[in-house]
Amino acid sequence: MKRFTSIAALTALLITGAACGDDNSSAATTAAPTSAAAPETTAGAPLPSAIVSLSPTGTEMLFAIGAADQVIAVDDQSNYPAEALQKPHDLSGFEPNVEAIAALQPDLVIVQDDTLKAQLEKVGITVWVGRAAATFDDVYSQIEQLGAATGHVGDAAELVSKMQTDIKAAVDAAPKLASPLKMYHELDNTLYSVTSNTFIGQVYALFGLVNIADGAQPGNDYPQLNAEYIVQQNPALVFLADTKCCGESPETVAARPGWDQLDAVQHAGVVAIDDDVASRWGPRLVEFITAVGDAIAKVPAGA
Repeated sequence: MKRFTSIAALTALLITGAACGDDNSSAATTAAPTSAAAPETTAGAPLPSAIVSLSPTGTEMLFAIGAADQVIAVDDQSNYPAEALQKPHDLSGFEPNVEAIAALQPDLVIVQDDTLKAQLEKVGITVWVGRAAATFDDVYSQIEQLGAATGHVGDAAELVSKMQTDIKAAVDAAPKLASPLKMYHELDNTLYSVTSNTFIGQVYALFGLVNIADGAQPGNDYPQLNAEYIVQQNPALVFLADTKCCGESPETVAARPGWDQLDAVQHAGVVAIDDDVASRWGPRLVEFITAVGDAIAKVPAGA
């Protein structure tokens, strides 16, 4: 199988692709991923036909832009969409196996950090790194870069446009409250949370919600709160991103000592968010944002 041979070519291709269909110029500021070898940009050059994705978010992006047929394997955390589960998916887990990946002769490997990058490049495999997004523009840029790298520029641009339209619609549809509501995002049942400085926190900021984790531990954007503090803050909305990992639900939250007095519990403001949807930055970001808007709409006036 022919592999890519030019780092400069991939960089040029990704930068060109990121500019296509992007209505926000700041999205292009995300650095293009580096690789040991890269697809050429000349007409007729082969695009990757044997992609291995070791990034659950990357997998979701690839399938959403129409590159599913080019994907030959995924990591064991890539559980969405359902079609991804039909691909071999036992290549990494918590003990990545470079030999198993190399045996598939991939012409592109998608990762979300540098853990395997050097090892894969050492054996001549092209690597695309899509790090955790810090902004919405990062999300759009990564989708467009993958579109360029896989030959789905138009599909990627269309997806980005639809995401932007749907996100705006969800925010616009949410009621405009006289006073902002307090909210709490729960990462796990040991009460770790996120501040507005995080990517997740920016979702809530779209709606003007007051994040009770802000300032709880100055300098720490992932503070561990305590039950007393949360009860004292009395959030009107509680978003649970620990339904899968910890089995939490509106019912388990209501059963916590003292939590039955929370406005969120008394007014059905405890919302279960799929752990994966809340932790990934791919196309289902729209689903996350829509769920937040829907939750705000259900809060009684004056709550």
